[in-house]
Amino acid sequence: MKKIRTLIADDHAVLRDGMRHVLELEQDIEVIGDVGNGEEAVRLATSLNPDVAIIDITMPQLDGIEATRQIKALCPNVTVLILTAYDDEQFIFSLLEAGAAGYLLKSVRAQQLIDAVRAVNAGETVLHPSVARKVMARFMPVGDKTNSQEQSETLSAREMEVLKLATRGLSNQEIGKGLHLSEHTVHGHMQHIFNKLQVSSRTEAVVYALKEGWVTLDDAY
Repeated sequence: MKKIRTLIADDHAVLRDGMRHVLELEQDIEVIGDVGNGEEAVRLATSLNPDVAIIDITMPQLDGIEATRQIKALCPNVTVLILTAYDDEQFIFSLLEAGAAGYLLKSVRAQQLIDAVRAVNAGETVLHPSVARKVMARFMPVGDKTNSQEQSETLSAREMEVLKLATRGLSNQEIGKGLHLSEHTVHGHMQHIFNKLQVSSRTEAVVYALKEGWVTLDDAY
């Protein structure tokens, strides 16, 4: 079994130790390092190239937003999962813009963190419910109009079906069941969507579709 190589960056040593302990109990997750500041997070991410980097926002020397931005610029294949106590809009949108693939609050239970690491590693969207509501509210277009011409010119009908189901937070396997496709085929559609929209994660693709008015609240719930 290929383990999900994970890096933890948080300035609270007790929390880092707790996360390491919880994650390392899982057979498919390996914690390859933990650090207490943003500069060290960037340095280790570039040298160790983890699959997932769990990043806090408030850290000394370099905050989580800038650390995420630098990690994604230097190591685009590293998936960043934000784990923080803050759900302020200024943080949420700055981090999504910086390339974070997931955003959780520290109120989540251990199993939710474990599931989130697996999900973002698989390219899925992970947003805490309160964060998801703010993202929807920010990017939903005014009125019911959607730019259907641009949508049809950019994505195929099947790709739009896949993207709409991804907006609900469904996994590739669940999307495949709903559309009677194999998980491998869904993965291929998602890669085509990423390439066409010039994004690197499902979260970015969903945000793009929300901005353009291609998906609605009915698609999200």
